[in-house]
Amino acid sequence: MENSKSEKQIKWRKFTFIGMVLLLLIGGSFGYSIYRVVAKSVDHIYKPLHGESSKQQPLSTHDPITILLLGVDERSGDVGRSDSMIVITVNPETKKTAMVSIPRDTRAFIPIKNSYNKINAAYAYGGIEGSVKAVEQFLNIPINYYVKVNMEGFKDIVDAVGGVTVNNPFDFTLEGVHIQKGKQHIDGKVALVYARMRKEDPHGDFGRQQRQREVIEQVIHEGSQLTSLANYQKILKALEKNVQTNLTMDQMIAIQHSFKSAANHIKQIEIPGDGGMYGDIWYYIVSDETRTTLSNELRQLLNIPKENLMKESSNN
Repeated sequence: MENSKSEKQIKWRKFTFIGMVLLLLIGGSFGYSIYRVVAKSVDHIYKPLHGESSKQQPLSTHDPITILLLGVDERSGDVGRSDSMIVITVNPETKKTAMVSIPRDTRAFIPIKNSYNKINAAYAYGGIEGSVKAVEQFLNIPINYYVKVNMEGFKDIVDAVGGVTVNNPFDFTLEGVHIQKGKQHIDGKVALVYARMRKEDPHGDFGRQQRQREVIEQVIHEGSQLTSLANYQKILKALEKNVQTNLTMDQMIAIQHSFKSAANHIKQIEIPGDGGMYGDIWYYIVSDETRTTLSNELRQLLNIPKENLMKESSNN
């Protein structure tokens, strides 16, 4: 009877907004055997940022947090660039969440290079550390945690959950793969193309970001339908190969228990801007006024006083 009570205490519910980390806390009700398997996988994908302790303190159940979701395009012979950047801010007391998609071509100050470049180049210059610092500078907020997903291996994750169902708004062909208009069930290879395409999308990078969010949501949905340990071992193996985070198992569980109510109030934010040339390079340009407004909105959600943008060392 005591064992039964212990198992009930660690059963999990579906939690719907922290991107790929959620696959480690997939829905339904499970016992201690799956908990142990997941804990082992988390050890494989855990990588703290520079200066972080290997044993971080548990999350406060009241303080807001920020998480940077980073989809990285890592191909053979290429150092890689961040293909997608989504910043999640969560306030457990106000029960509000904001998801900000940062266009990859956004002109931003890159602290690790002390110069301006496209924000996705921060990963090429400084890896996760470089990306975190660039996003912190751009939005003037702290980034507490990150989740990095290798986009090339993303197809393995999709295949591990048995594919996903998407609703494609228009026909297009990319990398030799044709995707018809309409609702359809697709495998990992097609899902990767679906999530990557942007040049033929009338909404450009914003359309691509929307499709990426759609695929991630469908991965979570499909994963939540699985109930056997065998299914989860396949998923976790794919995660171990393609995901990296500085969230510990205890922190993931704390998020699942204490922050899930905020998932009912998610605000999707797209950053307005204009295309323009600096030298011979095309950028997505966000005005300082827009950045300040967005930054202060996020700072209010994080219970941080409003202020002007951070000073940048390099000339514009």
